[in-house]
Amino acid sequence: MDKIESHRDLKVWQKGMDLAVEAYRLAKILPKSEEYRLTNQLLRAAASVPANIAEGHARGTRRDYAHFVSVARGSVAETETFLLLAIRAGILTKDQTDLALTLTDELSRMLNSLRQRLILNS
Repeated sequence: MDKIESHRDLKVWQKGMDLAVEAYRLAKILPKSEEYRLTNQLLRAAASVPANIAEGHARGTRRDYAHFVSVARGSVAETETFLLLAIRAGILTKDQTDLALTLTDELSRMLNSLRQRLILNS
């Protein structure tokens, strides 16, 4: 197993970055009328996922790390909600959001597992 020297080495952070990049891809196809509404919220929520993982990893305690992992979990749920809203509102299609929704599902499971390990080992 490779040594974790930085948050960039964490698979969960890398997957979070994938979600953020996918959100930016989707933002390019969202209508201009959504720029300061759905688009802005989607991008903020998605970018918050890897940012909180990185901040938590940089903290000094497992308890702090677990807190930021919880915040990242909330941001994943928020991102998923905005994607589902875009589908229900007819702004994006299921096909357009499939990758992003798959990433939110994977990240949710990964973050739940990471948080459990952090809490159990604190």
